[in-house]
Amino acid sequence: MKSTKTTFPITEVREQFPALARMYKDKPVAYFDGPGGSQVVRSAIEAISAYMERGGANLHGSFPSSWETEETISEARLAVADFLNVQAKEVAFGANMTTLTIAIANALGKNFKVGDEIVVTEMDHRANVDPWIMMAEDRGLTVRWVKVDTETKTLDLTNLDKLINDKTKIVAVGMASNAIGTIVDLQPFAERAKKVGALLVADAVHAAPHLPIDRDRLQIDILLCSAYKFFGPHIGIAAIKEEVFQQLEPYKLTTSPAYYPDKLETGTQNHEGIAGIRPAIEFFAGFGQGETRRARILSGMERIEVYENSLAHRLREGLSAIEGVTVTQAAANVPKTPTVAFQVQGIEPAEICKRLAEEHSIFAAAGHFYASTLGDVLGLNDSGGWVRAGLAPYSTEEEVERLIGAIKSL
Repeated sequence: MKSTKTTFPITEVREQFPALARMYKDKPVAYFDGPGGSQVVRSAIEAISAYMERGGANLHGSFPSSWETEETISEARLAVADFLNVQAKEVAFGANMTTLTIAIANALGKNFKVGDEIVVTEMDHRANVDPWIMMAEDRGLTVRWVKVDTETKTLDLTNLDKLINDKTKIVAVGMASNAIGTIVDLQPFAERAKKVGALLVADAVHAAPHLPIDRDRLQIDILLCSAYKFFGPHIGIAAIKEEVFQQLEPYKLTTSPAYYPDKLETGTQNHEGIAGIRPAIEFFAGFGQGETRRARILSGMERIEVYENSLAHRLREGLSAIEGVTVTQAAANVPKTPTVAFQVQGIEPAEICKRLAEEHSIFAAAGHFYASTLGDVLGLNDSGGWVRAGLAPYSTEEEVERLIGAIKSL
C-alpha cells in the first residue's frame, strides 16, 4: 500500500458530493462513516433521478422505456466488468451482498453432501460467514475456521493445508477487514483451494472502494461487493466465473429466466439504483489516464489510494499518541485500508460517537460492524467494540485533525 503524500484535487472531489454541504450544530459535517456506506457522488444521484424522471419500466417490453431499462442494466454490467476485470455476462445484481451470498450459498449447497467441508475466517464480516454456515447446517457439512492471530491482527495461516483439504468445497475469505482494515493476502487461499478443487469466494465489499481488483488474477471464483460502499446506490454485486455460473441453480420462480446472470436476479431489480452504478465507477476513472476505462480506473484508484493512505497514516499516528487511546491495527508492514478502529479508555465507543457528533459534528460509528467473531476473539465486544473512522477521497486533512483534536478533548 502506498502512503506517500501527493497533490490531490480535493476541492474538485468534494464538489462532486452534495452531502458534504450538510451542517450540524452550526458546523460542516465530517463524514468518517464511509466503511458503513459512503456518500453518493453527484453523477450517480443524477443518473438515478434521470432514470425515474424519464419513465422507468420492467424488462422485455416492446416500448422505449423497457428497452432503455435493459440498456441501463447492460451499461452497469459493462462498467462493473471494467471495475473488477470480469466479463459483463458474469455480473449479477441484487438487493445487497448479504442477500446475494445467501442465494448463492443455497444454490451451491444442492451439490454438497454430508461430510463435505467449508472454510470461513474469524476476521470476516458475518455476511461472508453465516450464509455458508447456514447452508452447511442444512446439508450436514463441517465448518472449519481460519483463526485470527491476536498479536499480529492478521489471519493465522499455520494450518491452512489441513483446514483446506480434499473434503473442502468452499473457501470464503474477505479481501480486507471492514473493522480494522487489515488487507488479506488471498494467494495462499487461492492456491490451496485450486489444489483441492474448492471454490474461492471473496468478500470485496470493504476492499472495492480502496483497492484495484482483478478477479481472475486473484483466482477468485465468486466475488461480491456493494455499490453503496464506493459512492453509488444500495445495490449488491456478484461477479461469478462463467463455468461456475453455468452450473449454479438458484432458488427462483419457474417463470424466471434460466440463463445467467439473470437467473440469480430474482424478482424485479432496483433499476433506478442500477442506473447509478456506472457513474459511481466512472468517478474512479475520472482521476486516471489510459486508453480504456479499465486503465483509467486503475490509475485513478492508485491516485486515490495514495491520498487516502496519507490521511490514514496521520490519523493512526495522531490517535496512537493520545494517552488512553488504543488503536487496533496490524503492524506497519501489513497493508491496510484507510480504516482506523480504536477505543478510548473508560468511555464506551457509542458514547464517544455521540459526543463526536454533538460536540464536533463528526459522524463516526461504533460497534463490531458485523465482524463480531473478530470482536469476540480480541475481547472487545463486551466493552462496546470499536470506534471506527474511515477515510474516503472526499476526506480532508482538516477533518483528520478535527477528529484527533476531538478525541484529545475527551
